[in-house]
Amino acid sequence: MTKDPRQGLGERGEQLAVQRLEREGYTIVDTNWRCAGGELDIIAGEGEVLAFVEVRTRRGPRGPTPEQSLTSVKQTKLIELARTYLQEQDLTMIEWRIDFVAVEMDGRGVLQRVELIRNAVTGW
Repeated sequence: MTKDPRQGLGERGEQLAVQRLEREGYTIVDTNWRCAGGELDIIAGEGEVLAFVEVRTRRGPRGPTPEQSLTSVKQTKLIELARTYLQEQDLTMIEWRIDFVAVEMDGRGVLQRVELIRNAVTGW
């Protein structure tokens, strides 16, 4: 079975995000955690804080930037998924936040940037 090019791009973006997070001192707890409500890309610890990290990867000059693709609907979904994870793991008293990693490549797939935005989703 041939892999969807978008899926391969997303996986590459997540690998780059993990590398960036580790360079920043995060400890990776889990990746691609799934439940009935959806998926969390990366769950990582930074000190005493648990970070749920959404990764958005874009290739080429067309379309929205990774940051523009993090809509209010997606932000609400991430909050719901984070709460589900915390309940399932019995971590409801832990400090947590939602971070974001934007990955951009040019049309040939050459990496342009990997940007980490801490506390990207607020209002919960």
